[in-house]
Amino acid sequence: MATLEQQRAAYAWEHVEGCNKDYMNLAKGAPALIMNNGLMQALAFYQSKDKRHHLALNRHILGWLHQQSLVEETDFAQAMGSLHQAEPDAYRRATREALELLKWIRQFAAVVAGED
Repeated sequence: MATLEQQRAAYAWEHVEGCNKDYMNLAKGAPALIMNNGLMQALAFYQSKDKRHHLALNRHILGWLHQQSLVEETDFAQAMGSLHQAEPDAYRRATREALELLKWIRQFAAVVAGED
């Protein structure tokens, strides 16, 4: 059975296939945005941009949080409702999971986008 770290890596690798430099650059700055502003604020910012790479990163983060049972749905509005109603420990876990996933996404996106 794969470790949680291996599961994160596999999920990230699967989801960054076909990403471009815009996605790569966005992923590079995502941890700082989350740390400075919070997970929900970062997700709301990406959703508000309504650009393909912003929405893709949102989907990837929310998909992972759903897979880890930290949000009920992958739909942005429903996921935000889950996060809004989460207990503080669950919200912190969701934030940590997003940051841990982004470590892999950043590394893999740099490789994939670098092949363009």
